[in-house]
Amino acid sequence: MNNNMKQSHLFYQTRARRPVLDRASGIYMWDMDGKQYIDGSSGAMVSNIGHSNPNVLAAMRAQMEKSTFGYRLHFENNPAEELAAKVAELSPKGHDKVFFVSGGSEAVESAIKLARQYSVVKNDPDRWRVISRSPSYHGSTMGALSLTSYNPLNEPFLPMFVDMPKIPAPRCYLDNDNLSEHDRGLKYADMLRDKIIEVGPETVLAFIMEPVGGASTGALVAPDSYYARIREICDEIGILLIYDEVMTGVGRTGKFLAAEHWNINPDIIATSKGFGAGYVPLGAMTARQEIVDAVLDGGGFQHGYTYAGNPIACAAGLAVINEIYAQNMMENTRVVGDVLLKGLKKLQTRFPFIGDVRGKGLLTAFELVSDLETMEPLPAEAAAHSRLVDIAYELGLIIYSRRSRDGLKGDHFLVCPPMITTAEQINDILSILDDSLKILANEMNLPIGAGK
Repeated sequence: MNNNMKQSHLFYQTRARRPVLDRASGIYMWDMDGKQYIDGSSGAMVSNIGHSNPNVLAAMRAQMEKSTFGYRLHFENNPAEELAAKVAELSPKGHDKVFFVSGGSEAVESAIKLARQYSVVKNDPDRWRVISRSPSYHGSTMGALSLTSYNPLNEPFLPMFVDMPKIPAPRCYLDNDNLSEHDRGLKYADMLRDKIIEVGPETVLAFIMEPVGGASTGALVAPDSYYARIREICDEIGILLIYDEVMTGVGRTGKFLAAEHWNINPDIIATSKGFGAGYVPLGAMTARQEIVDAVLDGGGFQHGYTYAGNPIACAAGLAVINEIYAQNMMENTRVVGDVLLKGLKKLQTRFPFIGDVRGKGLLTAFELVSDLETMEPLPAEAAAHSRLVDIAYELGLIIYSRRSRDGLKGDHFLVCPPMITTAEQINDILSILDDSLKILANEMNLPIGAGK
């Protein structure tokens, strides 16, 4: 790091500094010194279609020439209407209403507030609990944080919000049992029913889940049986099912929504990240028509954001979706995602401290452990989650890491390049990962097998 970097008046999570970004194109980024980086995580799993797409930039410029802002209580705007129509067309049956936001936390807040207002107008005001999973991440605003289960993020603010009920995330790779994958899926799903009974079915409003895990669980995919059983339990007891597709949506897993992999129709869906794809802050909530109608007929949705439905953001969002389909990016995601997953599993054979490889499409991850039998994580004080990221960064690859065990220990790494990535570029990513893991292994005295 350049010790002569000028003082910054910005602050975020830590004092850590990074080089200044100069430009970005496709899957590559360059700092002011001309060093090239592969964006192996699409930022924070955001830049789904790559950087500096000329058609998206053109759509934004064209809208800027017309208007940059029109408050929704004063004007409707065509980009918002066109994008809403496109999202409704691509969403599950019945999701005919769209509410625009500027980010993932806002999308989740909107979802739980719509669910709550629906229960109130349906004369069921005792329903207020939203069950989520542990670990999980649903956002950092206070409402979304009450659903999140990631200790470092929650603990300072516990006195300030109602901590919602949690059930274990379906981390079957940690289980030491004789169950089949099918039965494991049912086991974890039935934990939802048990929790509902425990806290009182009459008080439970909804269950929220990521169909494929994000930052807190690192591309966790449940057994197929899990998804249908969760939907069945929600229908049986009469609670709403909310899918947090902030990270998984808009093509990241090889389908427009990850729900499509299991033919699940949630009641409410939250999306963001790849929706604006790094070009603009943009997200959306979709909901079944009857939910929205009941709330609007009951006095209106008591919720909103200043930049909801911003014309530039919506013009960009529509252009992003058009590019995904014009370039057949979801098919590419499925194909090169398989190449990436196979390559990560090959690294697992070379580096026996990789305990698990998982994911779907171009939402993939690997987790480090100290013992393959017990799946005990590496020592927390070693901070492998941050060290490997720094090593890869120095070698020109950006990846994304989190603590895999409730935010306190463990190390998982998300490898999620843009949906335009080629098989050759995947091999470049894997080559740098191989070099990075070798350096980490030597530093931490970890075993290395034969190969490169």
